[in-house]
Amino acid sequence: MTSTNPPPASPSAPPPSADAGVPAAAPLPSTSAAAGSLAAAAPPPPPPPTMVRIRRALLSVSDKTSLVGMGTYLSENGVELLSTGGTAAALRDAGLSVVDVADYTGFPEMLDGRVKTLHPKVHGGLLGMRDVAAHVDAMAAADILPIDLVIVNLYPFGATVARGAPWAEVVENVDIGGPAMVRAAAKNHAHVTVVTDVAQYAAVLNELADNNCATGSRLRLRLAAEAYGAMAAYDAAVARRFHQQAGTAFPPVVTWAGQLRQELRYGENPHQKAAFYADVTGAGGAPGVASAEQIQGKALSYNNISDTDAAWALVAEFDASADGPACVIVKHANPCGVALGDDAAAAFTRALACDPLSAFGSIVALNVAVDKAAAEAVSGLFVEVLIAPDVSSGAAEVLAKKKNLRVLLTGGMPARSDAGAASVLKSVSGGYLLQGADAALATPDGVRVVTKRAPTAAELTDLLFANRIVKHVKSNAILFARDRSAVGTGAGQMSRVDAARIAAWKAGEAGRAAGEADGARTAGSVVASDAFFPFDDGLVAVAEAGATAVIQPGGSKRDAEVIAAADERGMAMVFCDFRTFKH
Repeated sequence: MTSTNPPPASPSAPPPSADAGVPAAAPLPSTSAAAGSLAAAAPPPPPPPTMVRIRRALLSVSDKTSLVGMGTYLSENGVELLSTGGTAAALRDAGLSVVDVADYTGFPEMLDGRVKTLHPKVHGGLLGMRDVAAHVDAMAAADILPIDLVIVNLYPFGATVARGAPWAEVVENVDIGGPAMVRAAAKNHAHVTVVTDVAQYAAVLNELADNNCATGSRLRLRLAAEAYGAMAAYDAAVARRFHQQAGTAFPPVVTWAGQLRQELRYGENPHQKAAFYADVTGAGGAPGVASAEQIQGKALSYNNISDTDAAWALVAEFDASADGPACVIVKHANPCGVALGDDAAAAFTRALACDPLSAFGSIVALNVAVDKAAAEAVSGLFVEVLIAPDVSSGAAEVLAKKKNLRVLLTGGMPARSDAGAASVLKSVSGGYLLQGADAALATPDGVRVVTKRAPTAAELTDLLFANRIVKHVKSNAILFARDRSAVGTGAGQMSRVDAARIAAWKAGEAGRAAGEADGARTAGSVVASDAFFPFDDGLVAVAEAGATAVIQPGGSKRDAEVIAAADERGMAMVFCDFRTFKH
């Protein structure tokens, strides 16, 4: 095709050597023939073709990875290339013959490139059904040529948002023509092949090579489904950013989209199917489980991913530059060990001491890079997953000896305000619950002393430390802490007093296993409660275990009784005025 208004495709069939076993695309009749009566008797159209020979392709991509290779293959197999802008330039620079869409349509690009492919000669070529006589006649009358292959990837909207571009630039990166072409091609997948991702090139090239430059209906249908998924994800990302700009807390319609990371062997239990998806509608996201690189070990399981996310969200509560190295050990979604230390190895050792029995087969998270000493310490315990920002070369060598240990590297830590999910989505029967992440943080100036005795400086430090942890423990939750280390956890109980008793008992069991005197671990400790004490029995239980100070939200009808019980025992108590349930 060389003229501005090219003639219709030749009705002659290609040589048998080029199309052996592949039906030729339906030829377009001449313009004069199209003027005949559409009511004239015509044979019924054939069924949609199983194989469609690619004769004309339209390429318009922002990601030009492997573009020249794809274009070269198509050109060498007699496929005519239509293209636009930078894509056309890249193909020409590689020595390929390309027809500009503007030359084909006879309509120049305009409005700073906003209007390029929005033209009947493009969309007619994509949407026209080759097996419907009326479509064939209408295309011929308008000199519209069939387009058999569309390769489009969109303006980089997500990357533009992720780098904090100004609003005007964000808006300019909302693609219009690309999604329109993709949707048209996908709708007409009986006749058109649509490619929306560089990752699909290999499958398409293999199909073309095996079928004399033709594609089969199964591949076209799968690519069409993936195309609609890609467009839905793109639209969801645009909608999310626009709602952010508008300040909409809860939009009337909410959409999410995920990119498949891996199919899992099973879900929470072996009889449940499961898969892992990464969110692709946000602004790039903070470092975490979904973006981490797994450098060794078996494939992650459903429970591995869930527990690792819980560990990561908790360790991200501690800023290494402000708080120092932190280690979190999680078992069945609850922390069984949390501690700060002078280095990674010390933090791990102190966290493990909290509950070494439960730590068997656990998840370990660190907020600093794993050095050799830390790797050696972790290697002494059976651990399912180790997640950290990075590992040293010496540490990697040590960890490599633990073949079954899964090691995830995130490349960094999220800002504390971004720890965990930005929002929390939970499915219920027939619907969803959506809430913002729990970013509440107790501070020295934000707590209220409600007892006669105020906490000492050391007690207050431990109270604030414990408060950061308890919100990551399943409710009802009670946590004992001392010297910036958790020493006893009571999780997921139906009554708060039971959570208090279990936390004290767990601390005692770990202490006895370590050869310590009864009650040594909780003597002089502090306690955090995720919600108020409804009665004074829970407060009495932690006091009897040896706790000297408590942090809790307050707000119970019996606050006065709980405060009085604390005063009777010489305890200090502060209210943080916010609850941290985790169900």
